[in-house]
Amino acid sequence: MLQHIPDVLTPEELAEARRLLAEAEWVDGRATAGTQAAIVKNNLQLAESAPQMRALRQLVLMALNRNAMFFTSALPSKILPPFFNRYSGETNHYGFHVDNAMRMPPDGTGYVRADVSATLFLSEPDEYEGGELVIEDTFGSHAVKLKAGSLVVYPSSSVHQVCAVT
Repeated sequence: MLQHIPDVLTPEELAEARRLLAEAEWVDGRATAGTQAAIVKNNLQLAESAPQMRALRQLVLMALNRNAMFFTSALPSKILPPFFNRYSGETNHYGFHVDNAMRMPPDGTGYVRADVSATLFLSEPDEYEGGELVIEDTFGSHAVKLKAGSLVVYPSSSVHQVCAVT
């Protein structure tokens, strides 16, 4: 299953997300990677303690909750709050990996099984070179680079990477 979902965020929501992210401080992305993924993860991530995190998560979760295509594609029992990753300079890629099958929500309420992953694009494709999300599945290799505000949904067990942003 590989599903592209356009316009998950409205133009106003996208502008607000980008404004909040522009103000944010970033930390080493390996902080939330599993043992194997940490070997190939070379990006920055918004810290859990960042003052912008709550507003950004609320903005994305509200957008997902109103999107019928997301719900019919993912059939979520529970939606974990998103992480926000940045790729630039020397921290510009995330090599081939699979996402953790068990994730701890930020509130520490216990593990949740994660069968489906999603990537929400927050930059327009012409604003950067490289950065394709490459997903390997039984039908081959799929390079994805969507319009800002759009989402791709895929199995968490798919081997995937984010190519270097150059």
